[in-house]
Order: sequence, then structure tokens, then C-alpha cells
Amino acid sequence: MISVVIPARNEAATLGETLDYLASCTPPGAGEVVVAVGGSSDATAAIAARAARVVHGADPSRAGLLNAGARGARGAVLLFLHADTLPPADYPAAIEAALADPAVVGGAFDFEFRERAWQLAAISALHRLRCRLTGNFYGDQGIFVRRTVFERIGGFPRRQLFEDLLFSQAMRRLGPTVLLRGRRVKSSGRRLLGPDWTRAVALITWLLALHALGRDTEPYAARYHAPRIAGRSP
Repeated sequence: MISVVIPARNEAATLGETLDYLASCTPPGAGEVVVAVGGSSDATAAIAARAARVVHGADPSRAGLLNAGARGARGAVLLFLHADTLPPADYPAAIEAALADPAVVGGAFDFEFRERAWQLAAISALHRLRCRLTGNFYGDQGIFVRRTVFERIGGFPRRQLFEDLLFSQAMRRLGPTVLLRGRRVKSSGRRLLGPDWTRAVALITWLLALHALGRDTEPYAARYHAPRIAGRSP
């Protein structure tokens, strides 16, 4: 069984659509949806309870909620999904096919934005190229992993930034991973559609460069997660 784990903090605006979509494309008995909530000041928990199993995380950071959701999940395979991200309609079959090789420890989907805008198309293309060149996955791609591998890694590192990148690198150290090329999740580009989108891109690029150079990016977490920059939950 595949457990879809969604970390959700103040995601009332997008979570309901994602849960309705998952209900429409998940065959009965093929999976479950677990929403990890914490730190919300809106109706996130109530919306989640209508269509998913809700777990409460004491640590409201994204890494903390991801780990809380994984602990509460029952599946042998975990798919980590953002609250504003829709996987391909046949995602259960795609993941099962990818993991048919017992050596494969996990993987991720290709990525694109839902909204149509030239800057989003360009960023999506760069995102896919970066993934192919580095082999690294990011949280908005829908990372999936065998539960046994997740437990060997010890879950997502308790960080405010790049917990997804570090987790994907840890996966690769334990075995082969698979990028499902052409099978795209569709994520909201809401944080990149405002007038400050160039500043958001510049900040993300700068932080990735610091990380690649081995610098600690945690001191800049508050700047990244500021509402003006980050439209999704931390």
C-alpha cells in the first residue's frame, strides 16, 4: 500500500482540492492519505479530516510534519506530497512499476507548474534540467520511498531549509533512485506570480549556491519562509 503523506500548515486554500483529486484517482485499497498538521491558524485540520487521516505534529516545520505523517502512515511505500501539488492520475501504478526492481529505493516525478506564465515555464524547464544533471529531488516533485529505506535514513533532517534535498541525497547513498521522466506532478506557482517573483528566484538560487558550497543556510530560513517569498507552508 502507498501512503500519501501531506504536510499542511495554513493550507486551507489549497488542501481541499488536492484531497478531492487524490480521492478521484486512488483505487480503493491501493493507498491512504495522511495529512500531518501543526501550527495552523486556519481551517487546515478541519478540511483534512473530511477526506484523510489526520496526525498532529509537535514540530510544525515542514520536516517535522513530514516525519510525523510518516510515523502515522501504514503503507510500505511513502509518497510525500505538498498540499498544493497534484500527482499524475495513475501515480499508484507508476510508483509500483518503478519499485518493481527490488534494488530501487525510491524516486520522484517530473515537475511542472499548473498556471500558465512564461516565467513559470522557464523555471520548470530549469528545474527539470537541474534534476537530471544532479540526480537530486525536491519536495515539490513528489518524492516516494520504501518505508524501510525511510527508516534507515532516519527520516527528514530537522532543518528549516533543504530537508528534501538532503533526504534525496541520503536515498541515493542507499541505492538506485528513479526519476519518472515525463510523468509530471503539477504544483502551484503562486509564490512566483507576484511582482516580487524575480527576488524569490534570486533568493532560492543564492541559497542553493550556498548549500552547494557547503555553507549553512539555516540562518536564512526566516527570510525564505517569509509570506512575501514563500506561498506554501514551511
